[in-house]
Amino acid sequence: MALKRNTKVDSSFSVSSMTDIVFLLLIFFLVTSTLINPNALKLLLPKSTGQVNAKATVSVSIKDWGDDTYTYHVNGAQDPLSYEAVEDQLIGLLSAEEDPTFSIYSDESVPVGEVVQIMNIAKRNHYKVILATQPE
Repeated sequence: MALKRNTKVDSSFSVSSMTDIVFLLLIFFLVTSTLINPNALKLLLPKSTGQVNAKATVSVSIKDWGDDTYTYHVNGAQDPLSYEAVEDQLIGLLSAEEDPTFSIYSDESVPVGEVVQIMNIAKRNHYKVILATQPE
């Protein structure tokens, strides 16, 4: 009686479950990367060497349209606000904050006077302000 034992190890590996996991991770990162877009407006920020590590929860963007027309946008909203409405919007958003801070994003071509008007809102309401810039 010659019985043979089959002791060979099967070295095949199925990669179908690995490709499923990679595909799901790819979809997850694509979806989450589209959600991380704080500024919907295209702004050319001024350059600066000093950077602040503070984190502002609210942002005010000032857009220059080229014909002495400037629009204000709170938290990257597409609908522009008037200057008078910006203060009311900021008070509503920052009233519950313990240390109210907001950041100002403005085009390079926006006059300093427009930025100072927004800074005056912060001074009247005792808010901290961060002026957003690009690193040099």
